[in-house]
Amino acid sequence: MTKPIFLRAALALALLGGFAGQAQAVGCVSGAVVGAIAGHEAHHHAILGAIGGCIAGHELAVHEKKMAEKKKLTAEQLNAQQLQQIQEQKKSQ
Repeated sequence: MTKPIFLRAALALALLGGFAGQAQAVGCVSGAVVGAIAGHEAHHHAILGAIGGCIAGHELAVHEKKMAEKKKLTAEQLNAQQLQQIQEQKKSQ
């Protein structure tokens, strides 16, 4: 019973891998695996689950990357402001 599930999931991953570029596949594989398992449990829709999981996983990874870049930029701006304040304090002394 589990052999067809993994065959379908492997086929879905192979098809998705052919369509998605390597740089754009961030989060797709892990999302596809989770989606395939969830889709199988929801009345044997493993391939649809894999496709949906790939899309959701990719979007989540892109969102997390944007948030990390925003945090990094904010930290750099904060450091620059602190450095500027320290320099101004030294000048005033």
